[in-house]
Amino acid sequence: MVTIGMNYSVIPGKDDEFTTVFAKVMTIMEEVQGHEQTHLFRDVFNEHNYLVVSEWSDQDAFNAFIASERFKNVADWGKENVLAGRPTHEVYGGSAPQTGGCPAGAH
Repeated sequence: MVTIGMNYSVIPGKDDEFTTVFAKVMTIMEEVQGHEQTHLFRDVFNEHNYLVVSEWSDQDAFNAFIASERFKNVADWGKENVLAGRPTHEVYGGSAPQTGGCPAGAH
């Protein structure tokens, strides 16, 4: 099992559009091989920042998803329509090297 945190910053005024599309993406992700569950969290200190936490069977399943045409289409839509900057992601567990720790531990 591996947990991935994906950080998004949304253009002010585009939050509803972001969450509506994200809800549709979550429905699609239910069918993605290796995907276990996903949750969307909103930053209480910056209402335009979001954290998506996804659990995957392994790193390869996540890598296959982000390399997929479906993900690329959503990512392109996000860049053009709602995102204020490039999203980042961190691996919180599993066999892959971690790119950082849990953001909660930084405070």
